[in-house]
Amino acid sequence: MTEQNVRRRGGGKRKRQRGRGEQAMVPDAEFTSYYGRPVVKASPWQADIPAYLFLGGLAGGSSLLAAGADLAGLPRQRRSARLVASGAIAGSLFALIHDLGRPARFHHMLRVAKVTSPMSVGTWILSAYGPFNALATGGELLGLMPDPVRRSRPGRMLGVAGRPGGIVAALIAPAVASYTAVLLTDTATPSWHAAKRELPFVFVGSAAAASGGMGLVAGPLDESGPARNMAVGGAVLELGASRIMQHSMGIAAEPLRQGTAGTLHTAATALTATGALGAVAVRRSRIASALSGLALTAGSACTRFAMFHAGQASAHDPRYTVVPQRERRDRESSPT
Repeated sequence: MTEQNVRRRGGGKRKRQRGRGEQAMVPDAEFTSYYGRPVVKASPWQADIPAYLFLGGLAGGSSLLAAGADLAGLPRQRRSARLVASGAIAGSLFALIHDLGRPARFHHMLRVAKVTSPMSVGTWILSAYGPFNALATGGELLGLMPDPVRRSRPGRMLGVAGRPGGIVAALIAPAVASYTAVLLTDTATPSWHAAKRELPFVFVGSAAAASGGMGLVAGPLDESGPARNMAVGGAVLELGASRIMQHSMGIAAEPLRQGTAGTLHTAATALTATGALGAVAVRRSRIASALSGLALTAGSACTRFAMFHAGQASAHDPRYTVVPQRERRDRESSPT
């Protein structure tokens, strides 16, 4: 092996000293890759995808809130939550299809069902959730129609199907809120993959905080109990799981504290904590409750965008791929 090859492979130098043979003088490693290309190819996803992640979580949480309000006899809270769920899932599907480029590509994914593919499973989850959520929302909109429309045969049928549709949508809703975390962590992107144990809990908590927050914004103050409880519980779960996640991610958590991702993550933590405290402390003010709800919803959106940008940044830096690999190798080779 020539000296030139040594420099290429390890960046080291060979130095001959009298009476001591050859010694390899190796400087600190520089994390570079062949031709300056990343070790892991960054995802081609654009800003549509974090919006899709956020709106899907908001839709799933709102369906759960609507079902709870329905069973508790809170009609105005139920109606507002179902309308939020429908708007959010429509926006989520639009963002996904826009990222795919052509609507037909979403349809093509329904040709197969592959349980080992989070994207395939997610497509089927959304396809199952959408019609039942539409039935529930149709029942709510029917209640705003004139009596002749409500009493017609289609109106009666839609009114009967509204409540069962909402219950079935609520049963599918947890999968809608959480499968996107599996979609991210199933990739080779360092910061996403390193969060595979905790990210589903972060996303579920974030979805609950956002949907509860929107319940405080859109629902009446005298029926806001379920929304308030959901918002506070989701915020506690999100903040706690995020803290544990950052600790377990090791060096792969660094991109979540730097650059655009760091700014968004700081904003997410501040907005979620402030919104939760406001929801607990101020219960009789409509304006304060709405502001708390907006803070929780904005914090949830920042969480999704922060995680997205952290993953993209980690893919561009070889250090976040190489160092965890070496750490795993050292753990596996060390005696137990």
